[in-house]
Amino acid sequence: MIGFLSGKIISKGENKIIIDVGGVGYVVYLTELGLEQCTDGQDVKISIYTHVREQEITLYGFLQVEEQEIFELLISVSGIGPKAGLKILAVADVRTIILAIANEDTSILTKVSGIGPKIAKKVVNELSGKVVAPVDAAVGDALAQSDAIDALRSMGYTVAEARDAISNVPKDMTDVGELVKFALKNLGK
Repeated sequence: MIGFLSGKIISKGENKIIIDVGGVGYVVYLTELGLEQCTDGQDVKISIYTHVREQEITLYGFLQVEEQEIFELLISVSGIGPKAGLKILAVADVRTIILAIANEDTSILTKVSGIGPKIAKKVVNELSGKVVAPVDAAVGDALAQSDAIDALRSMGYTVAEARDAISNVPKDMTDVGELVKFALKNLGK
């Protein structure tokens, strides 16, 4: 099993990068946020989850340990594979996903293509005892932030820009429209 890779990014694709490690090019699939933070020629050290199947070995990379931890929890649930795990991490940040699971809110999970209410409920049921919601978190906070990030992405902002702008919003603000307005001010628009 590979724990991490350290090398130079030699190419970047739609959902993956190729890292040159000692003359060997490793294909590593990343979250959308991870891809945005990588550039060709950049030296990186990426934490790796190695997924082994009958005929293939696939590497999934993470720039933050917390992302890998929640990814591994998500794929431990039957019906959630690595690709679905990456898609879940694309719709919300780790804090929001944990908050949704802890509050038994399936709405974030059902935003992901291929995850219906039945699988989302299964994820919540199996993981609710394994995650601890942040003390300062409000129940409606998770969905509102996720919706605001979606709105900003539809306006052309990257996931990183949207999450950064939303992170500066006051914690008591839960209306999606207000979140987007405040985030746009943070983004200078």
